[in-house]
Formats: sequence, C-alpha cells, structure tokens
Amino acid sequence: MRKIIDTFGKYLVVALIMIAMFLFYTSVERKPLLAKDNTKFVKAVVIQNDNEDLQAAADLESGDSQEVVLRIKSGSHKGEEVKAYSLNGYLYGANCKVGTRVIANISEYNGNLSANVYNYDREPEIIALLAAFFGLMWLVGGKKGFNSVLALIFTFAVVVMMYIPMMYIGVSPFIAATLSVVIITLITFILLADFQKKSIGAMLGTIAGVVVSGLIALVFGHFGHVTGYNVDDIENLIYVGQNSKLDIGGMLFSGILIASLGAVMDVAMSVSSSLHEIKENRPDISAKEIFRSGINIGRDMIGTMSNTLILAYAGGSLGLVMIIYAYSYQMHQILNMYSVAIEIMRGISGTMGIILTVPITSLIMSVLLTQKGKK
Repeated sequence: MRKIIDTFGKYLVVALIMIAMFLFYTSVERKPLLAKDNTKFVKAVVIQNDNEDLQAAADLESGDSQEVVLRIKSGSHKGEEVKAYSLNGYLYGANCKVGTRVIANISEYNGNLSANVYNYDREPEIIALLAAFFGLMWLVGGKKGFNSVLALIFTFAVVVMMYIPMMYIGVSPFIAATLSVVIITLITFILLADFQKKSIGAMLGTIAGVVVSGLIALVFGHFGHVTGYNVDDIENLIYVGQNSKLDIGGMLFSGILIASLGAVMDVAMSVSSSLHEIKENRPDISAKEIFRSGINIGRDMIGTMSNTLILAYAGGSLGLVMIIYAYSYQMHQILNMYSVAIEIMRGISGTMGIILTVPITSLIMSVLLTQKGKK
C-alpha cells in the first residue's frame, strides 16, 4: 500500500506543479504587439487550381505566385470557399495542387473574405512523429520510458509556462533560469530514479554544474564585451522589451543554463549511479576511494559528452560556418564576430560545466554514501 502511495504521490506532485504553472501562465498579461486587422490562421485544402501544371513548374527564383481556391477546414468560416494567392517562396507559401493541405491567413472586410496561403499544413505529420517518438520510448523503456516521456513533457511545460513568462514580467533571466533548472532537475530525477541517494547526488551535481556553466559565460561576456544585445533578431527583442519588463541583456546567459541542462544531467546521473553501484558491491569503501572512482568514471564521459554539446552548437550554426567558409573571412575577423564569440561562449561554458560536474558529483556522492545512519 505504501509503495502504491509513493508511486502515485510523485505523479500527483507533478500534476499539482503543472496546474500551478498553468495558472501562473494564464495570469500573465501580454501587451498586443500586432495591429488588430482581424487576420486569422486556419486550416484549408486546395480544391481548384486552373493553371496547376504551369504554376507548378515555376521555380522559387521566379517569384511567381499561384491563384487557387481553398475550402476552409477550421474556424468560424469552416466549409466556406475562398480565392487565395500562394507566394512561391522559400519560407512562405506552398506549391499548391488540388488536395494540398495548407494553412491560410484570412481576413474579413465588409463581409468579404480575402486569403493567402501561409504554408503547408504539417500538423498531422508533427503529431505522428511525436506519437512515434513517445511510443518508442514507452515500448523500449517500459515504466522508465513512460516516466521519461512525462519528464520531457514537464520540462517543456516549465520552459513555456514558467521560464519565459517570468522573464517577460521582469524577473532576472538568470534567476528564472536557475529556478527552472532546479525544478526540472528535481522532478526529472524523482520520476526516473525516485528519491534516493543516487538521485539526490545527481540532482545536486546537475544544479551545481549548470550554475557554474552560466557563471563562466557571465564572466566571459563581461570581459569579452558580449551581451544579450549582440544576438540575432535584436530589433524584435528590443520592441518586446519596450512593451514588457524583459531584461534583454540577461537572456543570452540564462539560455546557456537551459541549453546545457540535458548534457550535465546525463553526466551527473551516470557518475552518481555508477558510484552507488560500487558502494552496493563494496560496502567498506572509503569516501576517498569513492571520489577517486567518480573521477575515473567521469574521465571516460567527458570526451564524448563534450563532443555532444560542441557538435550540437556547431550543427545549429552550420549556416554561419558555411558563409564564413565561402566568403573566406580572415581569422581576426572570424574570432571577433559577435556571432562566433557567442557560439564559442555557449559551447565552451557548457562543456566546462560538464567537466566540473564530474568532481562535484563525485564529492557529493562520497559524502552521501559514507555518512552513518540508515540507508
């Protein structure tokens, strides 16, 4: 009976936190930044395209657009038919054929509808991909796979419903990120490993490693003259900041905490779990030996996990790297570009957080596993 209560107790805690975050999310008032032009985005399907063969042959560079007829599939105008234009571009529009599912933006003026094709309707494919992902985790991982799915959903909810709104209302981005990291770490490890010594050690090691990563980035940013105002889309962010209490300068560094959390969490859990297993097999092992074992175990992880983080940032910046390569930028120019400095700061500070997580977690576990008292 107690095991059942403990099992469902953690799910109840997760549900209560989710409800609290949702209430906080809905309580935040956002100032409208777009003019009210009665534009709505709806699902639609192409039912007519008289020049389909000719228009489909138009390439993206031509800038041609298609004139089609859509049947609206959602919203207050569901079932109605409307003429629309589809821009033949890289980011917007679609190559429309009869039966193509699209998202259209429609506006109504004096009872007349006007519409444009915004993009393809990818929602069914996205839902199918997510369902396959979560289903595979559950199928292969069993109960722990199910808990992993819950942990991922919870992490997404924390970022969207707590971390972002907190910064919007004026909370320090670093404090908002730290609080989010603590909550995500605690709930994730409780779901995956319950509340025991190895999960406690992993929690503390993760939080310490992530915070250290953020502090290293802050120090580099200060001496390297890099701030949150040197990022892409700064014009849009300044406009958001003018209509909210957002601290734009701190967003860059708080994002590093969130970005490095997954890799640091992996290292901390691997080290703590390994040390816990060693203690189970050698009850007489000393704290010093546990710490030394943790360092040896961590050394094998540092290289691969560092590559994981660095390659993730490199992959995200592939467009920038290709431009630098194609235009043959000079080395002094490359190293002193804001975008390059930011990516270096993110990758190196995150990796240093991973490296320092190993001795921190090893030290914490050496204390937890050798303290006297009940297990």
